[in-house]
Amino acid sequence: MPELPEVETVRRGLEGLIIGRTIAAVTFDTPKSFPNAPADVQAFLINSSVVTVSRRAKVLLIGLSSHYSLVVHLKMTGQLVYVGDGERFGAGHPNASLIGQLPDTSTRVTLTFSDGTTLYFNDQRKFGWMRLLPTTEIANLDFFKKVGPEPLSADFSWQILRDRLQRRKNTNIKAALLDQTVVAGIGNIYADESLWGAAIHPSTLVKNVPAKKFEPLFSAMQAVLRKSIAEGGSSDKNYVNAEGNRGRYLTFAAVFRKEGQPCPRCGTIIIKTRVAGRGTHTCPQCQKLAKQ
Repeated sequence: MPELPEVETVRRGLEGLIIGRTIAAVTFDTPKSFPNAPADVQAFLINSSVVTVSRRAKVLLIGLSSHYSLVVHLKMTGQLVYVGDGERFGAGHPNASLIGQLPDTSTRVTLTFSDGTTLYFNDQRKFGWMRLLPTTEIANLDFFKKVGPEPLSADFSWQILRDRLQRRKNTNIKAALLDQTVVAGIGNIYADESLWGAAIHPSTLVKNVPAKKFEPLFSAMQAVLRKSIAEGGSSDKNYVNAEGNRGRYLTFAAVFRKEGQPCPRCGTIIIKTRVAGRGTHTCPQCQKLAKQ
C-alpha cells in the first residue's frame, strides 16, 4: 500500500492537472469501486468542477464545486491515470495500465472532463474505491475520526508524538508507528528510516524508549517524509510524478533495503529482521536493543 509521500506525490500531480476541469460524464464497472447513488452522481458530480485536490493520511480528496468531494482510496493495487491532449500522468500499482491504452480490464471508474481529458481509476484487485460524499460529512467517516494527526502539520509536535505513542506503551515502537490511529501515513519504509535516524531499535517497547529520544524521533520522521516528498516518493517502480519521473527516495534511504551494506553513520553492516510482522532494517551498532 502506498505511504504518505507516495499519495502526496499523486495529490501534487493531480492538483496541477485537474483543478478547474468540469466533469461531464462518469462510467464504472462495479458498485464496489464506485458505491454512489445515481441521483447523487447526477446532482453533485456531473457538471461540477474540481476546486481542490487534498490528502488526509493515505486518502485522496477531490473537492468539487457542488460542495461534495470524491474520496479516493487506492488500497493495494489502485492507480490514477490522467490522459490529456499530449500529456499523461500515472501513479499507482506497477503494471502496464500506467502506460497502456485505457480503459482496460482493470479500469473501474472513468471520469471524462468537458474538454475531453480523462481520469481513470484502475484497480486489479477491486479493493480500492471512489466515494462521493458531502464535503462537510467526510470528517465524520469512521476512518477520519480514528486516524492520527498528520506528521507534517504545523500543529504536530514531538510532545504530541510522544503522548500518542505512549497510548501503546506495551507495544514495540515500530508497531506503534505503523498504527494509523497513532500518527497518519507512516508505513514500513518511513518507520525504519525514522527509527534509524533517532537511533532507536524497532523492537524497543514504547515504555522503554528513553524520554530524550522522542524529540529526535520526531525530527527524523519529519526529515525523511519531507525528503521523500521532494524526491517524488519512495517507490523505485510503483509511482511516477506529474513529469513522469519515478520516486527516488530509496536512492537516499539510510537503511531500508540496504541490508548487507555499511551504515552511513557508523559503518556497521545493516541487517534485516522481522519486527511487527514486517521486514525491518536496522544498524545493530547504532540501534542497540536494551533489556526490556
